This record gives sequence, C-alpha cells and structure tokens, in this order.
Amino acid sequence: MFFITVGFHRVIFARKQNSMSETIIFEKHAQVAIIRLNRPSVFNSFNREMALALQSKLDELAIDDTVRAIVLTGEGKAFCAGQDLAEVVAQDGPTMQTILGEHYNPIIRRIRTVAKPIIAAVNGVAAGAGANIALACDIVLAAENASFIQAFSKIGLIPDSGGTFFLPRLIGFQKASALAMTGEKVSANDAEKMGMIYKVLPAESYMEDVLKLAHEMASMPTAALGLIKATLNQSMTNNLDEQLALEEINQIKAGASNDFKEGVAAFIEKRKPVFTGK
Repeated sequence: MFFITVGFHRVIFARKQNSMSETIIFEKHAQVAIIRLNRPSVFNSFNREMALALQSKLDELAIDDTVRAIVLTGEGKAFCAGQDLAEVVAQDGPTMQTILGEHYNPIIRRIRTVAKPIIAAVNGVAAGAGANIALACDIVLAAENASFIQAFSKIGLIPDSGGTFFLPRLIGFQKASALAMTGEKVSANDAEKMGMIYKVLPAESYMEDVLKLAHEMASMPTAALGLIKATLNQSMTNNLDEQLALEEINQIKAGASNDFKEGVAAFIEKRKPVFTGK
C-alpha cells in the first residue's frame, strides 16, 4: 500500500504473521528514513506486533546503503505512551519476561548498534518505555508541547527499556532517581534545560526543522558518525585507558575512509565536501 504526501514516498510497513498491518508507517525522502509509530488511538502504545515491526524495520535500514539517517516519531498527538496495558492483562497476553526480552530490550540494542544517526522526533507525550526509547536515540528533538514521563512507579514497576542506564547519565543520579520514583511529568523545555534532550522546536515548524537536521546528518560522513556512536557506547563503561585505546582504533578506521580523504581535499581546495558515507 503506497501513499504520496508532501513529496515523500510513504509506505505502510509491519508484519503480523503473513498479513500486513499498520502499526508502523515508513517514509523515505532522499537518504532520510522516517519511522512513525502508528497506533494513535492508544497514543502509539506498544503491542507485540508494533515492537516486532519496529525491530524488523531497524534491521532493514541498518543494511540499506541508500539510507544515511533515521527519524523515529509518532503518528498523531503522541510519540509513544509505552506499553499497551490492555495487551498485558489479556488472557493470552505476553509475560513481563517476553515484553522485555523480546520487545523492548532488542529495540534498545538495535537503536544503539545501527551504525547511522537515529533522531527521536518527540511530537507529544513520551511515557514509560516510549520515553526511554526516545532517550536511547542519538539525538532527541521535541516539539514544544511534548513531555516525558517515567510512568512506571505509578503502576508498581521500575523503569525499563534502558531508563535506569541512560537517564542518570543524561541528567545526573539525583534527578534521575527523583523522576523514576515520583513519575513526575517533565515538559519539553524543562527536559532541554536539564540535559535530557538536545533541543526543543517550535510547534509550527517542528517536522520541517527535524527533517532539516536529518538531511544535514545524512549529508555528513556517516561512516564516521557510526564510529562516533560506537565509541560513545563504550564510554559508558570503559575506563580512561580503555577509551583512549578505542579512540585510537576507531580514529584509524575513520582516517582510512574515503570521506576523510574527501574532507581533507575539500578543506584544502576551499570547497564544500561531498561525503558518501564510505
């Protein structure tokens, strides 16, 4: 099924056994891929189908050389409200172990290992796992009316989907502890001030601004961006000596790339570089 909208080639993507569903909307514009979580009637809360569809799409984009930047956003008013609790309480619903082991943890691992920049475009509320999936992305942009909620404690749970890993590293232990325990709602502006997200964007130009950055990222030396991502991943647990050794390894890899050669040549020739991501 294909749609044309504002110059994008828009396709519905998702799999449920052998039938197509509409839990994920995929758009591609030049070298930028856009994934929209598409369950707006339940604020894009995750069920098993959508979780597996997102994993599959990330796998596909990871090896697609025509895609050099990825945007993850939500359809409708919300980014993602976390887990669909109706699925959890259903008689044949997935267990907590299944939800974490087969749904959220694989999504977080994919976000952190896809060697391309992933931008979370938080267009509305991001709650529970939805908030933490956004925070796992490389860059988080939020519309001025967006908000972030560690909603887990409200129903007797702990933050998952990497929340206890990323949040204290982004905003510090004390604030992370307080937000995790109280479940306090954080506005986009406050999230930016505390370092939780990169930038707040005006509602009237929100997606235009997101795509402007995404296209800029796609035109950059994306092989180096992938190495930056991998190196930052290790910085979370490495000591200084380990990190210096890793920087040396990855800098040698970056220095052997065609993009490095092009970047140096363009600098010397005083022209704009044309990077290919190789």
